[in-house]
Amino acid sequence: MTGETVEDLEIQLLLDALYRHYHYDFRHYAQASIKRRLLQARRQLGFDSISALQSAVLHDKTMLPNLLNYLTVQVSEMFRDPSYYRALREKVVPHLHTYPSLKVWIAGCSRGEELYSLAILFREEGLLDKTIFYATDINPAALKAAQAGIYPLDQVRLFTENHRLSGGHSSLSDYYTADYGRAVFDKSLRARTVFSDHSLVTDAAFAEMHLISCRNVLIYFDRDLQDRVVSLFAESLARQGFLGIGSKESLRFSAHADKFVEHVREDRIYRRVAR
Repeated sequence: MTGETVEDLEIQLLLDALYRHYHYDFRHYAQASIKRRLLQARRQLGFDSISALQSAVLHDKTMLPNLLNYLTVQVSEMFRDPSYYRALREKVVPHLHTYPSLKVWIAGCSRGEELYSLAILFREEGLLDKTIFYATDINPAALKAAQAGIYPLDQVRLFTENHRLSGGHSSLSDYYTADYGRAVFDKSLRARTVFSDHSLVTDAAFAEMHLISCRNVLIYFDRDLQDRVVSLFAESLARQGFLGIGSKESLRFSAHADKFVEHVREDRIYRRVAR
């Protein structure tokens, strides 16, 4: 007896099937988290077992987007953790001003809250017109929402306060139009953005990024996958490029920690060691 339950076995079979049939690889996500989300999907999609859910997903490809919405985390807010954005303004932007052009990768962009936060910050700091943003995620529905840039108006009070605390130079209302209970963000904020389906698990590095922001994503991966992603970020960064991760994440235990130095320790902003 290994202690593995039938449900645990069903979950492993489902993850293997997703990879082999659809090339979505969740096999190295943190097991407790992925199990919790799969059980939630089973209940809310109305299946009696994980095996029944697996059969539906394999035989009806329209079920896949429903399942991806459970397996990929889509909870965020604009200027989440305002001190992170204040640190970018005060301790990273002065370095970015020295480059003639910039490339920024928002990895795991979800519905785009982080993208619009950075685009507004870069506009306020005079960097937007020389920057190309790459916003990537594995969930097509999340990418579509990010491209639309529309958020419930009842979230905007929180977004506005976060923006103020981040050191915003203007009112957040300058960047959106209220429309039937929604905040529709100015499309000029995403005019220099490339939206792309990209998997941190299986896809290759981007080239010569000056800033990578990937916040609250590594916590959902196991140690091997975290190491793989940190290596991917190191390969993607330009000389002395910056990496920002979530407030509960760290590179301290990564096999690739020696490729970075802490730039703003308290806000988890790192700098790539010169090659």
